[in-house]
Amino acid sequence: MGKYDKLITQILSGMSDANIAFDDLRNLLVRLGFDEKIRGSHHIYRKEDIEEKLNLQQDGSKAKPYQVRQVRAIIIKYHLAGEE
Repeated sequence: MGKYDKLITQILSGMSDANIAFDDLRNLLVRLGFDEKIRGSHHIYRKEDIEEKLNLQQDGSKAKPYQVRQVRAIIIKYHLAGEE
């Protein structure tokens, strides 16, 4: 199992939302085909055929737990876990 497979499994489990590295989450979204735009401390992600946009901000070296939950909801809603 690769690094991103483990990360998706960790995100989907919901057991460690406060322990996801921000850079790992950013790289995962780019790997899943999201376009990234950076405006100051805001990292904004959009993907064609996905109506929601993700707006992430770093909390130290970690992603904010509520933002990990938002990413999980989009992965589940749009069945992105199998696209890698």
